Amino acid sequence: MIAATLFASAAIILLSFVSEDAAAVSSALSIFGGPFSWRVGFVSCFAGIWLGDLGLYSLARCAGRNLLHTRWVRRFADPCAITRCEKVFSRHSSVALITSRFVPGTRLPTYLAAGLFGMPLRRFALITAVGGLVWVSGVFAVTKIFGTHVLLWFTSGQTKIAAVVLTGLVVSTAILLLRKARFVKTIAHQLGQWEFWPAWIFYIPVVIYYLFLAIRYRSFTLPTAANPGMQNGGFIGESKQEILKRLQEADAEFVADAYLLEGCTTSDRLLALHRLCRNHRIAPPFILKPDVGQRGNGVRLVRSLREALDYLLEVDAPVILQRYAPGPFEVGVFYFRRPGEARGRIFSITEKLFPKIVGDGVSTIEQLIRSDARASRLASTYLKRFAGRENQVLAAGEVSKLVESGNHAQGCIFRDGSHLWSKELERKID
Repeated sequence: MIAATLFASAAIILLSFVSEDAAAVSSALSIFGGPFSWRVGFVSCFAGIWLGDLGLYSLARCAGRNLLHTRWVRRFADPCAITRCEKVFSRHSSVALITSRFVPGTRLPTYLAAGLFGMPLRRFALITAVGGLVWVSGVFAVTKIFGTHVLLWFTSGQTKIAAVVLTGLVVSTAILLLRKARFVKTIAHQLGQWEFWPAWIFYIPVVIYYLFLAIRYRSFTLPTAANPGMQNGGFIGESKQEILKRLQEADAEFVADAYLLEGCTTSDRLLALHRLCRNHRIAPPFILKPDVGQRGNGVRLVRSLREALDYLLEVDAPVILQRYAPGPFEVGVFYFRRPGEARGRIFSITEKLFPKIVGDGVSTIEQLIRSDARASRLASTYLKRFAGRENQVLAAGEVSKLVESGNHAQGCIFRDGSHLWSKELERKID
C-alpha cells in the first residue's frame, strides 16, 4: 500500500511538470477513492506545481540574464526597451504572478520573466506557494461540490482560454515586430543569406533520398559503391593521405605533395615534421590538417615551427603535412563518370573567393571585420586567426586575407563557377 501511494504521488508530481492542470484534475479524483487518500493527492499536486514554478524561475534566473547580454540578443533587442520592461515588471510583479496562476497560458512567460528580471526568490516562492495552495484547494473544492462532470468542463475551458491567450500573445508580438522595420529587414536579410543557414538543413533532403534508395535497393551501405578509389566510397572516415597519394601517382604536377606525420607522441610527430620538411624542401608556411576530417575542420595554415608545435599539441588525431599552394585562385570541381563509360562529365564548379579586409589607417582589425556585412557574421571564426592582433591598425590601403583555406566552414566564399567549364577541362580530368 505504501509503495503504491509513493508511486502515485511521484507520478502526480512528474505529471505536474508536464501539465499542471492535468495533475490537478488527476489528484482531485482521489476524493472519490483510489490507491491513495485525497490528502496525499493534494500534497503531491501542490508540491509538483510549486517545484515546477521554482524550476522555471531558476532556469530563467541562471541562464536568462546571460542570454540578455549576448551579442545575438543585443542585435535584435533594444537594451533600453529591456530596461523599461524590467522596471514595469518589478512594479507589478506580485499582481502579475497571482493573476497568471488563474489565467491559462500566462504562467510560463510570467514565471520566466520573474527569473529573467531578477525578482527576489523569497517573494517569488511565497507568492507562488500561496497561489498554488489556493489553486489546488479550488480544484478540489469544485470537484467535491459539483462532482466529476465539472472536471470535463474545467479542462475544456482551460484549453480554450489558453488558446485565446496564446493567440493574443503571438499576434501582439507579430504587430510589435512589424512595427520595427529594421528588425524585420534584418531577419529577412539573414534568411536570404542561405550560406549561413545551419548545415543540417541542407542534409535533410539528402538523408531522405538516401533512405529511399536504401529501402529501394535493400542496402544501407549503397552510397559506398560510388568513388571506388576511396575508402568507404568517401562516405565517411576516408583517409586524405591515401587519396592525395593516389592523385600524386596519377599526376604529381597538379597535386600539392602531402605526407603523414608518423609517431604517437607530440615530440615524435614534431621530429617527423622536421624530417619531412628537410627531405622534401618544405618551408613555412605549410598546411597541417587531420588525416580524417569533414568540411575543412582542423585545416590550418602554419607560418612557423612554433605554430606547428601548438597545432600538434591541440590535435591528437593523425596529421598530414602538405605543401602550401598560395593560389590566388581555387575552385572545387564536381566530376563524375558512370561505370563502363570512357569519359566523365563535370556536374558543377564552385569558385572559391577569399575575403579580405582593407585598412584605413584608423580602424583595428576587429573593427574592420565587424563593420563588414558578411565578415561580421563569421567574426568569431576570423578573429581566431588574428589572436593577439585584434587591436592592430592596418595602414591605409593595406590588404589582409581573412581566409587561407578554401573551405566554407573556414569562412571562404563560394560562388557558381560554371563560367569556368570547358571541354578541355573535362578531358584533362578524364
